[in-house]
Amino acid sequence: MDLPDIARKLQLSEPKQIVRKAAELRRMSDLQFDSSSAGIGEICKAIICLEIAANMKQVLFDRQTAIRLSGMSEKAYIRSFNVMQNGIGVKNTLDVKELAIQFGCVRLIPLVKKCLSLYKERFIASLPPSRRASADFTRPVFTAAGFYLCAKKHKLKVDKNKLIELSGTSEDEFSSVSTSMKDLCHDVFGVAKEKKDPKSVKVNRDLLDVLPEKRQAEDGGYSSDESEDRSACKKRKREENHKYEEWKSSVIESNKQSMDKVAVKKTKQSNLNFFKRVPGTEVGV
Repeated sequence: MDLPDIARKLQLSEPKQIVRKAAELRRMSDLQFDSSSAGIGEICKAIICLEIAANMKQVLFDRQTAIRLSGMSEKAYIRSFNVMQNGIGVKNTLDVKELAIQFGCVRLIPLVKKCLSLYKERFIASLPPSRRASADFTRPVFTAAGFYLCAKKHKLKVDKNKLIELSGTSEDEFSSVSTSMKDLCHDVFGVAKEKKDPKSVKVNRDLLDVLPEKRQAEDGGYSSDESEDRSACKKRKREENHKYEEWKSSVIESNKQSMDKVAVKKTKQSNLNFFKRVPGTEVGV
């Protein structure tokens, strides 16, 4: 299976340019990288070269179809992709400006750059001094995750799966980086509802108390999704405990009644007469 056939099955846009670049990368890998020693077959190598070429041209690449064509598991494919990309000295890069233009979020460009710079600063500060020099933030997954979180915070719709494909990473790694960003920079990446001061809604307290079902956390009330879940869980536990106590009482009562019946019940034994009665031998009174 040659590169044009694989590109056709992957339904790549601009296939001629990508196939030409992938052929160049495959020749480079033949000279600089021994793919057989890394357990990468020729078909898998061709698919990886096509993905690297698509990433360099900022063209969407269907990784799931590529994994299926390669005959490898997702983890094995990602490992082979990273090994081969490092072996031929090609680094995939994502530009914030190009992402913003592609997803129609141009106003996010300065914000994403500022947030990524803050995350890098805080992440390095959290590392021990011996590891700070080796910290690498050039991988595209950081740019993609930062862009996605900023878009989500400002309620802009961005296709997460497309970002994962463009960054050439897995969903697990993307989620891991996103979690790290939210933990270190929750003030810029986190999505949370700000609670108002209860004093500022004192005027509405009487109305809220009259209509408990209308209480909302953002109005200074004392209900939220989390509190509702906790109250529902407590109610369910109380009902389960009540049912268990009823069942326990019924079992104890049933056992008690059974014991009483056994105690009251008397066994009857018939009289046994081992003497044979002979006619005419009865003793008269």
